[in-house]
Amino acid sequence: MTRVDRSRLPDVGPDPVFHFPAIARRQLANGLGVWTVEHRSVPVVTFVLLLAVGAATDPASFPGLASLTGDMLDEGAGDRTALEVNDALARIGAQFDTEVGPDATILTITTVARFAARGLALLADIVVRPQFETREFERVRQLRANRLRQLRDMPSALADRAFAPLLYRDHPYGHLAIGTEDALQQITADQVRDFHQRAYRPADATLIVVGDGAHADLADAAAAAFGGWDGSTSRDPAIHISLQRALSLPEVAPSHLAVIDRPGAAQSELRIGHVAVPRSTPDYPALLLLNMVLGGQFVSRINMNLREDKGYTYGARTAFDFRRGPGPFQVQASVQTAATAAAIEEVLKEIDGIATSRPVSDPELALARAALTRGYPRNFETAEQIARSVAQLALYQLPDDYFARFVPTIAGLELDTLARVASAHLHPSRLVALVVGDRAVIDPSFGTLPFGAPAAVFPV
Repeated sequence: MTRVDRSRLPDVGPDPVFHFPAIARRQLANGLGVWTVEHRSVPVVTFVLLLAVGAATDPASFPGLASLTGDMLDEGAGDRTALEVNDALARIGAQFDTEVGPDATILTITTVARFAARGLALLADIVVRPQFETREFERVRQLRANRLRQLRDMPSALADRAFAPLLYRDHPYGHLAIGTEDALQQITADQVRDFHQRAYRPADATLIVVGDGAHADLADAAAAAFGGWDGSTSRDPAIHISLQRALSLPEVAPSHLAVIDRPGAAQSELRIGHVAVPRSTPDYPALLLLNMVLGGQFVSRINMNLREDKGYTYGARTAFDFRRGPGPFQVQASVQTAATAAAIEEVLKEIDGIATSRPVSDPELALARAALTRGYPRNFETAEQIARSVAQLALYQLPDDYFARFVPTIAGLELDTLARVASAHLHPSRLVALVVGDRAVIDPSFGTLPFGAPAAVFPV
């Protein structure tokens, strides 16, 4: 009989080795890449179509066009009306999602494996043969206009929409995918049809199929559904220029403070940040670790300072938003109105400290490592999780063993590396701050900040 000492916790063993499933690749004659992964644990299959066109390809005068096009795809496709598309998805128990980000449009269908062929045929109709019927377009545009009006009353959404142009100006990343109310009123159904024809090309797409089936069978089903997708062999010049500009570094915005005035607001919504680095940076793993220490988890420096020590907020966080081009580093928090300037001052101190006088400590490094690696395999349990992970490999051109190497890579990072990347990629002198709050209350306190008077003040 084995005796167990229950007076202490058991020793923590080494992390188990994680193995990402094998990926098989095929390219169809039309240029579409088909990537398959066998995932046999449940009889489910997920299809993810990754199109390398996102909000960054919006024409300068029509922000939101790519996202509106994505929203229209299932509003009638092939020989089905919008209601019939929805009914066809329901008949096979399928979930359909559209996501339009800065760099890509991602369409996802998950269904049971025995309906894989029907799910692929539906996805092909939605992507290749959308109807873009004018009546449906007007309905979707009105829904989006209502949503944009609702966002005016949400300080966090207001801050997000205003912060992008403050950082990026006329760079392709200088607006959110949802666009603006003015542009939405000018976009026509013909523009959506034209954008779809120019931007949706098999040569710019990767179809990822993950589920209960053999590689060959999954790829054959994909080829049967998408083999007839014709598209231009050369990228549209305007889209090509936008994609190239998105990869470039925007003009660096000088450090300044901007305010969106919301009289009577009980809290101030804060955004503080600067343009940082693309996903391709070799410092990506170290920046993930650094961010966990600075503001990426509950016990991070900024959250513990503003919430636990000062009591200014319920929570504050930081993030590097990695993209194909230079993405933003930013701080997000909602703080008491009276503490607005003090909270900003504390954030500036924490960013400067971690890059200079207060580098990451051993205990902080251990906590950050654990946060990123403990339970890491749980990110790859379902077919959809695996498919979306493979989409990252395709979008950012990462090696197949990237996820298998992630935990050992994080475990191998030391304090000197974090100190180097903090100094290299955090720039306190370039920080831009945005406050959504009651200007009459917060204006007198701004004199204590290094930004000086607000450089821009916007009414709601």
